[in-house]
Amino acid sequence: MESTFAFLNPEPVFQGSPHGGADDGYLRGLRVALQPSISVRDWPAEAGSVALSGFTALEDATVVQRLRQAGAYLRGYTRMSEFGFGLGGGEAGAALAEGADIELVLDLMGESRAAAARWKVSAFKPSYSLVSRLGIVGLIPSMECCGLVAPDLGTIRKTLQTVAGPDDLDFSLLDEETPDLSARTIDPAATTVGLIREAADGLSTERQEAFHTSARYLESRGFTLKELSLPDFALFSLVHRIIGSVEASSATGRYDSVRYGPRAPGARNWNEMYLRSRDAAFGTFLKSFLLQGAFFQFNRYEAFEAACRIRAQLVTEMANLCLRAEYLLLPTPQDTPPGPTVGAPADRPASLSATYAQFDSTLFANVTGQPALYLPPTADGTRPGFQLSGAALSDGALLSLGEHLLSDANGEEW
Repeated sequence: MESTFAFLNPEPVFQGSPHGGADDGYLRGLRVALQPSISVRDWPAEAGSVALSGFTALEDATVVQRLRQAGAYLRGYTRMSEFGFGLGGGEAGAALAEGADIELVLDLMGESRAAAARWKVSAFKPSYSLVSRLGIVGLIPSMECCGLVAPDLGTIRKTLQTVAGPDDLDFSLLDEETPDLSARTIDPAATTVGLIREAADGLSTERQEAFHTSARYLESRGFTLKELSLPDFALFSLVHRIIGSVEASSATGRYDSVRYGPRAPGARNWNEMYLRSRDAAFGTFLKSFLLQGAFFQFNRYEAFEAACRIRAQLVTEMANLCLRAEYLLLPTPQDTPPGPTVGAPADRPASLSATYAQFDSTLFANVTGQPALYLPPTADGTRPGFQLSGAALSDGALLSLGEHLLSDANGEEW
């Protein structure tokens, strides 16, 4: 059976590192798996793409520097989908069964949460601007961040506390002090959880029932539930698809065989060289996304501008909902089994529509930049699964809510 890891760290486990690190750091003993879109000096950071075949990272990403300084051991690179877009062809989350305590997964549209749903573990997508993207091979700059996938929230919190914070070399980050990420006590009687009515529209009967089961569980545990409305919830997918594809088309322009990427042979002039090399650099599935972005960028720019305006409106509307409820309950990601490309036979790529349908309940957090948390159901059914969110930069409180729910094992009927 093929290993989840595409590359394993050649350095001995916890035997010190030529790149520096703490022998008694905060994360001493923690084994961290990474996707090859996160630069580790001297490692093959190919991001799952032919476009970066043979590329070796020249320096550590900021998150890697901080992990090393805290004493964590970098287990290796896992197999990932092309540039982390979707889960097709990747092994996100599987490293937890192969000697890793946590995996950093690039989250562009909900990949970390969907991977956690696959493997029955927890996942957390931090607020945008909380964790540095310096050294990340990105695709959708304004929507992506490093998601954290692990069996327990304590590991996720410790890792987030380590990698979060200002970075003078990443201007998308906060200038002010890092928000408090420490644990706090949750009082259900004083806590309101909002349910966005429209978030369940269009879901299968099974997923709708799972959503309502999660709501009933929270109510049975003393939380106050408040029904909220966001009529434009369905627009998250459209906005992500337009803005995301335009950003991706622009971001991949560098892979032209001159600046980055292998050069296709047989070209008679520079234009043919460029076209042939670009054609060979990307898979069919990603090409369809990039071509869509180029269309909106050069032929329907007014649609891109409209999507940006709608995005700003959605950010405002979600922020207003978070003023009415401390937390939001959303449907959990689709529970897809591990295996080849999701949404299509193994011998051909998934369609964009099938991929966006898979992430219909997770896209919102990438569009707005809010934190999002996924908790798996228990095997015996005593606790359902959850996807929870909160206001931007409420990461510490959101993790505390998750820890409260995971520790609630009183066995009462609900």
